[in-house]
Amino acid sequence: MDIREQLAHLRNTVDGINARYPPLSNAMPRAVAPGSRGLIEDLVSGQVVFTPFGSHFETERRFAHGHLHGSADMSDLATLPDDLLAALSDGAIPSASPRRWLFLDTETTGLAGGSGTYAFLIGAGFIADDGFRVRQFFMRDYSEEASVLHSLAEMVARFDVLITYNGRSYDQPLLETRYTMCRTRHPFGRLEHLDLLYGARRLFRLRLETCRLVNLETQILGYEREGDIPGEMIPYCYFEYLRTRRAHRLPPIFHHNVLDIVSLACLTGVIPEAFRDPAKVRARHGLDLLGLARWLQASGRLAEAHQLFRRAIDMGMPDEHLFAAVYAAGMIEKKQGLTHAALATFTDLSLSPNPFRVRAYEELARHYEHKERSFAMAIECVRAARQIADCDSLRQRHARLEAKSAGATRQRKLKIGPPRASVSAGMPLA
Repeated sequence: MDIREQLAHLRNTVDGINARYPPLSNAMPRAVAPGSRGLIEDLVSGQVVFTPFGSHFETERRFAHGHLHGSADMSDLATLPDDLLAALSDGAIPSASPRRWLFLDTETTGLAGGSGTYAFLIGAGFIADDGFRVRQFFMRDYSEEASVLHSLAEMVARFDVLITYNGRSYDQPLLETRYTMCRTRHPFGRLEHLDLLYGARRLFRLRLETCRLVNLETQILGYEREGDIPGEMIPYCYFEYLRTRRAHRLPPIFHHNVLDIVSLACLTGVIPEAFRDPAKVRARHGLDLLGLARWLQASGRLAEAHQLFRRAIDMGMPDEHLFAAVYAAGMIEKKQGLTHAALATFTDLSLSPNPFRVRAYEELARHYEHKERSFAMAIECVRAARQIADCDSLRQRHARLEAKSAGATRQRKLKIGPPRASVSAGMPLA
């Protein structure tokens, strides 16, 4: 795409945004008191903070103990176990008090990243004595970036663990770039980073259409946002603010950022627990158990994986996932030497049309060939598989089994020897 096509695409995008969200008129919105200057300080409760690098705007929101965010009670965050993040982090965070966790999310001038993208609003949530707090650092102009980053670094120094949602790929690299552009060292090197997105995908991607944070907020926490600003509009509103110096569209962005952090914190009380103690996980959907079982299987925890595969099967799933779970359970049974269980599983899988039927017949053929030395039964299994989906590997297996069966027959004949002559043979009749 050349520069003219890119500009045309950009113009069409902006026209579409303007059609959905017309620019501010000269008239003051009714929600703004007469005489307001339209500054962020007039619209959001907070204060201007001065640092050695200038000034910026900060605000803080507190959620008291007992506050419900959907089905999640935020009081529970302070009582989460210190080893909660160990399994999900693959042992990188063996123990850390929840009070040493920092939940971080950014609102930026674009999604592409790179040196031209700024984090104009940075939200940081943490567990405090009086509840859960979210502090936000706002860059009123590009010149305030160094001041924002300085204050953020001071706050980060108080914590040991950084928790984000897609932050390993986006938020942290972006902020590291911004620190570099400001010629200062970023504060994240000493923190362990848990990106909750990866755990969410392992658990929920089979059931949910998307693992976007706002979707998990609805489907897992049962929280419905009202009047939330669309994510694609956030950069546009900030650019409009820089152009007009009127902050009337910014409060919803602050609220959006707060909700992201609160949902992130609440999901941290849900998702890691499933990986910490899979046997006790409380799931209402077999597909969630299936996702967790696959993670356990990949981690080599076969006994636990087998238990969850069986629970998922009993709970019920769509056929496309059900047969995959049955096959996975059979393969674990085979690997663990549970021969009779594996034989029963593969036999069941071979009895009905499904995507794993041929593989089940192949496993049965291997069993009869190597375990029971019944070449005739193995051949019958291969023949059944070839009737469903013939291929070179099955034809080769069939030919090899026929040869082994013929060889076994010859060996039996050699052991038996030629038929004996009758005792009376050659004797004259009386």
